[in-house]
Amino acid sequence: MPDRSVLAIGGTDRLSFLQGLVTNDVTKADGGIIYTALLTPQGKFIADFFVLGQDDRLLVDVATSHVQVLGQRLMMYRLRADVTVEPTDLVVSRGTGDVPDGAFADPRHPALGWRAYGDSDIGAPTDWDAIRVANLIPATGVELTDDTYILEAGFEALNGVDFKKGCFVGQEIVARMKHKTTLKKGIAQVQIVGIARTGDAITADGKPAGILHTVAGDTGLAYLRFDRAEGVMQAGDATLTRIK
Repeated sequence: MPDRSVLAIGGTDRLSFLQGLVTNDVTKADGGIIYTALLTPQGKFIADFFVLGQDDRLLVDVATSHVQVLGQRLMMYRLRADVTVEPTDLVVSRGTGDVPDGAFADPRHPALGWRAYGDSDIGAPTDWDAIRVANLIPATGVELTDDTYILEAGFEALNGVDFKKGCFVGQEIVARMKHKTTLKKGIAQVQIVGIARTGDAITADGKPAGILHTVAGDTGLAYLRFDRAEGVMQAGDATLTRIK
């Protein structure tokens, strides 16, 4: 996966340092893997990534497009903590089927198979967009952007946030959305009849209803206003209906 990079977080304070920043419980990565995110204080998305716990370091598997901003944010929060953040040469592989020795089941959803880390790519070609659309899985830089609130992107269902772990950056906003509001917008699956493309604006009765993101055949993922997504919608030359 050339679009993925792996950082190594070392130092005696590495666990408590990352635990206080990210949305998931880092202690669950001891000998395993978790999915998590770093947010702004306003609860907006910065980067999503996987964390693997090893004996003397934490490995962070992040989209290469976001590795620089994530590394900069981590260094900004480091202050006087005994923490190092360094790049590695590890290669990320993923695939479906039997999990190879040393690989980890993707913690987001069983359909996403496994992830492995080593010197070479051991994965096989797979239509990952089709799998994502079928299972409502957002992708970095597509459905997950710097305007995203993670609960609107289904992060809780993807095992990406732990509301019992204690504080993390942006927690107040995330907790408020969880406990005090009903989500009015979010990522949803849509059925597509006709030709529609990623980035097409979606309307309903002439009113803005959302944006179409990933398209896989006659289905797609879209960011929708739920109150305007009850009936037939339009995007480009296509008609859309929400799949519930």
